[in-house]
Amino acid sequence: MSRPVKLLDRLDASLPDASIALNFSNTWELLAATMLSAQSTDVKVNEVTAVLFVRYPGVKAVAEASQDEIEAVIGSLGLFRQKAKHLRATAALILTEHDGVVPDTMEELLRFPGVARKTANVVLSNGFGINAGVVVDTHVKRIATRLGLTTATDVNRIERDLMQQFPKERWLQISDVFIHHGRRVCDARRPRCELCVVADDCPSSTAPAR
Repeated sequence: MSRPVKLLDRLDASLPDASIALNFSNTWELLAATMLSAQSTDVKVNEVTAVLFVRYPGVKAVAEASQDEIEAVIGSLGLFRQKAKHLRATAALILTEHDGVVPDTMEELLRFPGVARKTANVVLSNGFGINAGVVVDTHVKRIATRLGLTTATDVNRIERDLMQQFPKERWLQISDVFIHHGRRVCDARRPRCELCVVADDCPSSTAPAR
């Protein structure tokens, strides 16, 4: 078993509840919530979507809503004006070009405004069970770098590095586990290395040797 897989196994065993934190009940809601999550916490996004998905249920309702109406609901989020614009435009494209159904390919998802590989990977893996890549957010980037799994700084290169080191069927697990580990233990400013289950195999660890 390779070192990267061993690290993932150990982290996974310590985080049995690691899974996506966004609330959704279908692929459209997953796409919308993920688009809204940029520069916002999942907790805040869930508060907003609890209102958004009731007031504007489904793609058609969002596409037909005005910019001001969507902004009024998501105004507590960062970049809310741009997000409202992208959300409405994406909903309109899904209606006109995909019969109201969120597509299940990377190529089609990337055509939507405000959707990059990170968002597309979230939707494909969590919504369709398709492992097209690895979700690389700030937590995944930090953990991968600190564990010595990549030396890249570009997110696309980091994604490729991780895809090469892990079996395809575990690509979703990488993001789930690394994100939760980053939030709970491997903090950006004050990593709690003394609590880390892989500190003994982490080149960045400040924990005393056991």
